Amino acid sequence: MSESKSPYLRSVLGSIPAYKPGKKVIGPDGRSIKLSSNESPYGPLPSVREAIARAAADLNRYPDPGAAELTAALARRLDVPEDHIGLGAGSVGLLQQLLEAVGEPGAEVVYAWRSFEAYPLLAELAGVTSVRVPLREEPHDLDAIFDAITENTRMVLVCNPNNPTGTTVREAELTAFLDRVPEHVLVILDEAYREYVRDPQVPDGVALYRDRPNVAVLRTFSKAYGLAAVRLGFLVGHPPVVAAVRKTLVPFAVNHLAQAAGIASLEAEGELMERVDATVAERERVRGALLDAGWTVPPTEANFVWLRVDGDTLDFAARCAKVGVSVRPFDGEGARVSLGTPEENDVFLSVARDYPERR
Repeated sequence: MSESKSPYLRSVLGSIPAYKPGKKVIGPDGRSIKLSSNESPYGPLPSVREAIARAAADLNRYPDPGAAELTAALARRLDVPEDHIGLGAGSVGLLQQLLEAVGEPGAEVVYAWRSFEAYPLLAELAGVTSVRVPLREEPHDLDAIFDAITENTRMVLVCNPNNPTGTTVREAELTAFLDRVPEHVLVILDEAYREYVRDPQVPDGVALYRDRPNVAVLRTFSKAYGLAAVRLGFLVGHPPVVAAVRKTLVPFAVNHLAQAAGIASLEAEGELMERVDATVAERERVRGALLDAGWTVPPTEANFVWLRVDGDTLDFAARCAKVGVSVRPFDGEGARVSLGTPEENDVFLSVARDYPERR
């Protein structure tokens, strides 16, 4: 029998690490507190659960490929035309669609680093060259990002609030930046955590995109809406950009349950925001407790806090794991800690207060 050979696959796959989702750990007493994935500690509202249950009775049929009802609901909610709405399997799915839309030999995408860890993975898969611009301490350095734009730049990503630091770009700075970017460069405002923003100086990307054809906004139902499991995100942009993401969407990727859940969530938005307010209150409490304990914690407008633990990051994560708390470590840099219920957050704080190597 001749020696078998592997099928021919793209060489880039050998250098791309797999995406690492937040882990779940179990403490010695069986306790498991997952603060590693920026998930909402609350499930969908009862009315949303009921809508999903009703939709589950009709699983033998393909979903509406255009998601017309959900698109119309989003357009009404955001006061934009329906042809300004694009959908995807989470905002990360839309990122992949966008990179496929701009990807060609020599194309570059510019973004801050550290930022959302899926950016470089998706860029490489699309054959797009990543240009990473270091954060200025913790926030974006928009001047340096602008300086990194070249004739090969096809897209710029601005994560606002930034994942994993929670820091933000404010309106005056962002507006000035957008006004400088060449019109042929697509700027994506990644606003996965927009619902948690309380700083009035942090702009709503939907307001900024309206008179800027090269600006689009990403949002998701995974975080504040508590729908991480159904995979639903949306883009707001001008028709050429929306047409591109619709073309690059895998057919039926926005499934029937996701569409039903999205519509019901928009209808229950007022009640949902009460839960978001509770998470924001916990954010202020947890950050305040960390500051009182001697930690340096950047202001955050997301549903997580960032601890720059540098070389002790993995040790800190291990200390948390010993009591059944999972956090998201970035080796050599820091740990991102999602906000859970008050009781869950208190368990994390007990570790943080006792940790000797505070930064």
